[in-house]
Amino acid sequence: MAFKVDGNKLIYRNDSELLQLEPWGENSLRIRGTKTASISQEPWALLDDQVPCTAQIKVNGKTASITNGKITASFNEFGWLTYYNQKGEVLLEERWRVNNGGVKTSPLAICGREYKPLIGSSDYKITLRFEGQDGEKIYGLGQRQEKQLNMKGCCLELAQRNTQSSIPFALSNKGYGFLWNNPAIGRVTFANNLTEWTAECTEHMDLWITAGDTPAEIEEAYANATGKVPMMPDYATGFWQCKLRYTTQEQLLNVAREYKKRGIPISVIVCDFFHWTNQGEWKFDPKYWPDPQAMVDELKSMGIELMVSIWPTVDVNSENYEEMKELGLLVRSERANAVQMQFMGNEYLFDAFNPESREYVWNKAKENYYKYGIRIFWLDEAEPDYMFHYDYDNFRYYKGPAVKVSNYYPVEYAKTFYEGMEKEGQKNILNLLRCVWAGSQRYGALLWSGDTHSTFDFLRNQMAAGLNVGLSGIPWWTTDIGGFTGGNIYDPKFHELLIRWFQFGLFCPVTRLHGFRDPIDFTISNAAKMWNQPFGSGAENEIYSYGEDVYKILKGLVDTRETLRPYVKEQMVKAHEKGTPVIRPLFYDNPDDEACWDVNDEYMFGPDILVAPVLYEGMRERTVYLPAGRTWKEVQTGKIYEGGSTVTCAAPLSVIPVFTTNDSEFKFVD
Repeated sequence: MAFKVDGNKLIYRNDSELLQLEPWGENSLRIRGTKTASISQEPWALLDDQVPCTAQIKVNGKTASITNGKITASFNEFGWLTYYNQKGEVLLEERWRVNNGGVKTSPLAICGREYKPLIGSSDYKITLRFEGQDGEKIYGLGQRQEKQLNMKGCCLELAQRNTQSSIPFALSNKGYGFLWNNPAIGRVTFANNLTEWTAECTEHMDLWITAGDTPAEIEEAYANATGKVPMMPDYATGFWQCKLRYTTQEQLLNVAREYKKRGIPISVIVCDFFHWTNQGEWKFDPKYWPDPQAMVDELKSMGIELMVSIWPTVDVNSENYEEMKELGLLVRSERANAVQMQFMGNEYLFDAFNPESREYVWNKAKENYYKYGIRIFWLDEAEPDYMFHYDYDNFRYYKGPAVKVSNYYPVEYAKTFYEGMEKEGQKNILNLLRCVWAGSQRYGALLWSGDTHSTFDFLRNQMAAGLNVGLSGIPWWTTDIGGFTGGNIYDPKFHELLIRWFQFGLFCPVTRLHGFRDPIDFTISNAAKMWNQPFGSGAENEIYSYGEDVYKILKGLVDTRETLRPYVKEQMVKAHEKGTPVIRPLFYDNPDDEACWDVNDEYMFGPDILVAPVLYEGMRERTVYLPAGRTWKEVQTGKIYEGGSTVTCAAPLSVIPVFTTNDSEFKFVD
């Protein structure tokens, strides 16, 4: 075992293992390890342009340490690492169970850092283990369709799926943030006795850790390390109208006209999937969309932006398929059936890791959409979606096998359009994606929570999903208000769900109505053809589609969002400048109130608005915990309460309990 100091780096060598520890931003360290010849230079989520920091490095025979501000990493005489804060308190301690002659001697032969070689490959299965800590609470880990906000006790897949955006960043109540900077398929377990991170196929261990006194300090350090969102364009803070799907140009325009006729403020309307001639052609079908320029111009005259759906799929019958295949621009399959997705055809996926593939797809979008003045895209299927057969070992990208790099695909997909739009001189770039990874935010990624079902169970899951993904570095987030699949527009039970979901959506970074509503018109016998016909796309989904009683409530919420837009913009400035989540758990703004760390059904919308959604069918009142140290005003009644108390609020169908700091002027529009 040997240590070497190389400038700001502490180098550890023991037999075949090589570790490199160095400052990576204030109060932060990056640790890379390998059993290959050299340390990886792949940045993945991390940015190189960090604030220069001078590390204090000490080597004393068989022990060594490196300190950067509030964080220290220390090797013991056996080469095991422990991380401390500036107070000398343990943040993380590697878990080793081997014979060493010391106090932790064990015959189990389980290493804290384990490199298990994969037969016939230069890659390893790498596992990193830490000791469990009593009383620890863990947040972040991306977007999960789980009820838990606190991930302690959970075992989580590190893989991308529809409704699951796996971001391997954890924020602990013990005062640290931890990024597993590896896009390989894997798993993390936060058990009581240990925490275990695993990458199934990789050459390198790569992690980043920061220490901070508050969640905000940790989040800002993480944003500095991985990047921040652009400034959200002003139009995006308003109301977005969407459904599956507007099938013709005239149908979409008639909806926009009706909104304007009724005086309902609308910022974005969406042209969803299968508006194209074929998957992988990325252009309007002229039969149903005869004059895109006239459509965009009319919408802009009404103050409405058009968002257009893009899929990464390329049908074998597409006019671009043969060329893209010949040029090596498609994802490859290693064996068996080469088709990677089957949805209304047989499709391949464009290889977003390949810079030539990114340029090819952007040029098609530029020619067929961007030239008309379309400035926002819906980048769907961003995981990418392998349609229920996620055999990652069967797919290969330009960057390597999917099992090794697949989690990074959403970043490259977002980059495809961000860099193209930036090259055209566009500022404040925003695109909607169904999946993200660490660092996606810097490419203008607005995440939505995927194809959720229209149930109260799924509504409840969106709370933890949105709050944890915000803590994972993605401040732009939204849901399909009402859920994506299901919901009969004539059913009073769905009306209740829609209203409750809309109330929640009002206080999200983006307020967007979307869904595939019942009753569905299946009058065409060939279901595969229905997407290319001007019907068969689900029932209406405009706020005036649900009867007058529902319409009155929803219009009031849309009008309220309009009054909130200056406040929303203030939060977007903070997200852009500091990486601050727009919505966050109570503990983010109230870290000294221990009770706030256990509240999972309320949240803060910016620093001044506390939101307590109604998440259960039939509920007409609910209890609300008000954080200590502040005075709170119930918006609906004007009642004043001192913090540190739990109050019971009336919540008839038209009311969502909301509290503000006492001097706030926010109120609902009737």
